[in-house]
Amino acid sequence: AVKQLWGDGDHMAEIDDMMAEQEAIRGEKAKSVCDLFCDKAVRWQLITLFLVSSCMQLIGANVVYFYAYNVFIKAGIPPAQTHYVSLGVGITEILTTVLCGFLIERAGRKTLLWKSYTVMALALGLLTVTLSLQDSFSWVPYCSVALIFIFIMSFGIGPAGVLCPLPTEIFIQSYRPAAYVFNGATNWIQLFILGLLFPFIV
Repeated sequence: AVKQLWGDGDHMAEIDDMMAEQEAIRGEKAKSVCDLFCDKAVRWQLITLFLVSSCMQLIGANVVYFYAYNVFIKAGIPPAQTHYVSLGVGITEILTTVLCGFLIERAGRKTLLWKSYTVMALALGLLTVTLSLQDSFSWVPYCSVALIFIFIMSFGIGPAGVLCPLPTEIFIQSYRPAAYVFNGATNWIQLFILGLLFPFIV
């Protein structure tokens, strides 16, 4: 099964890891979310998952999506065409997330996260400037559109691609279902809070 999944080659190291994990959790039932919070052995994994998940929400990807339509209109893109540009943004995110799948093992998770968060922060800073100067020069709105695409590409290559498999990679089998529940709940609760607060912040 491993050869069929990963192709020909020596996969004994991975198989040994699987067998060792299977032996370690033999007869152990899947843990609940309460067990996840109570067990000090997985405290750092839980904190790591929470921080990466929170950063993904708080970096403002959903806010950029929210404002993208207005930026595209200001750039002079006809309203009938903005849907295609928005579709282009979505396709860009999908393609970069797929690209992350190929890069993640070579570059490493930390590198992808730090570099992509740095590019995203710079893009947001510059986007704030270009949105402020939108009416000053005719070329500034196009810079805003380009910055949105750069932001979304960085998001796809980093947080969007790294967070999905993270609970599988840092938790043993018995804790994974609870970790996925915690991760999903954290994401949706934070998204809900951002959705409520953002209009007031604006």
